[in-house]
Amino acid sequence: MVASELFTNALRHTRGTCTLELTAHPDSTEVTARDPSPQVPCMRTPDLIGGTGGFGWPMVNRLARATHVTAAPAGGGGKTVRALLPR
Repeated sequence: MVASELFTNALRHTRGTCTLELTAHPDSTEVTARDPSPQVPCMRTPDLIGGTGGFGWPMVNRLARATHVTAAPAGGGGKTVRALLPR
């Protein structure tokens, strides 16, 4: 669910190339999504009526041991979103 959410949001909210990477560690799995948008995910009140979302980022943060957002180097634009999941 976390990988699907991160990649779906990257595709939904950006234009350009998005990538998804899964890395297995001895006690965890790292999900990494990269996209060209500088806008970082944020917590917001879920929209129960209008259908505009707001459920995904809180879900990712509840399921993951840790989440981290890194801006691309200056001039490169974009960001990397990582979620570390228990194995």
